[in-house]
Amino acid sequence: MVITEAELREMWRDGKNELPAFPPGTRFSPAAQDFLKAHRLEIRFEAQAPTSNSQSLISNSPISKPAWDKPGAFPVVLTGPLPVCSVCGQPLPPSGKPDHMTQLDAGHFAPKTHPRIQFRGKMDSLHALAMLVAAEARRYQLPRLAEHLDTLAAYCREIQSAEYHSRAVQPLAVGGKSEDEIHDISHWPDKHLGIAHIVPGPDDHAILHWLNYLRTTAREVEIVALEVYPPPEPLTPSTLPLVAGQGLAHALNRLSSAVYYLELLFKAGKVSWQVSG
Repeated sequence: MVITEAELREMWRDGKNELPAFPPGTRFSPAAQDFLKAHRLEIRFEAQAPTSNSQSLISNSPISKPAWDKPGAFPVVLTGPLPVCSVCGQPLPPSGKPDHMTQLDAGHFAPKTHPRIQFRGKMDSLHALAMLVAAEARRYQLPRLAEHLDTLAAYCREIQSAEYHSRAVQPLAVGGKSEDEIHDISHWPDKHLGIAHIVPGPDDHAILHWLNYLRTTAREVEIVALEVYPPPEPLTPSTLPLVAGQGLAHALNRLSSAVYYLELLFKAGKVSWQVSG
C-alpha cells in the first residue's frame, strides 16, 4: 500500500490537521514523506484486530450474503405477451409505447404519473444516493463501510423488484447482522456500542453527514410507500398480516435503521480507516 502526497493532504485536511492510524505495512511516496517532514507529522499504525467477538461488531471473516445482495442488472426483461394499457385495456399502438407511459408490471403500461411509478422514481433516487455515499466512503478510505453501503443499495433493488412483482420483500441483513439485531442496536446504542444516540454536528466528518442524508431520504421514501400502499383500516389483529404495501414500508423502515446503524458504527470508531493501493 502506497499513499501519495495528494491522498495524505486530503486525510490531513479532513482530520482537521490530524492523520488517521494507517494499516501496518503502509508506505508513503517520496513527496508524501516530504509533506510529513515539512509539517512534522507523526505516523501512527493500527493495532492488530481483537480476536474477541465482543470487541467488534464487524467481522473480518467472509460472511454469507442473502441472494438479493448482488450487483445490479438492467431490470426489464421483455418476454411473454405484450403488456396492455392499464387505463383503456388496449394493446399498445403500432407506433409503440407513448413517451408519457411506462411499464407498470409484466402485463400493463401506465401513465408516468401513476402513484406506483412515482414511488419507483423515489426508490431510484434512494438507490443512486446509496451508491454515491458508498463512493464517498471509498474516497475517504473506508472500504468496509462502502461494502455495507453496497449492500443497502442492493436492498433498494430488492425493494424495487418486490414492488414490481407484487411479492414480499426479503429480510434485510448487513454484515452478518439481521434486521432485528440492527434495529435493536439502532435503538440501544449505549448498550451495544457504548455511545449515546447521535445528532451530526458541524464538527463531524463529511461521511457522517452523507450517511445522515441517506437515512433521512429513506424515511421520506417510507412515507411515500405508505401513501401509495396505505395500511388497511381499521388496524385489527386480522388486518395486520403483511400485504405488499406494508412490506415495502417495513423494509424502508429497516433500511433507514441500517443507515443509522452505520452512522453509529462510524461515530464509535468501529469502521477502520484503510488505505487502498
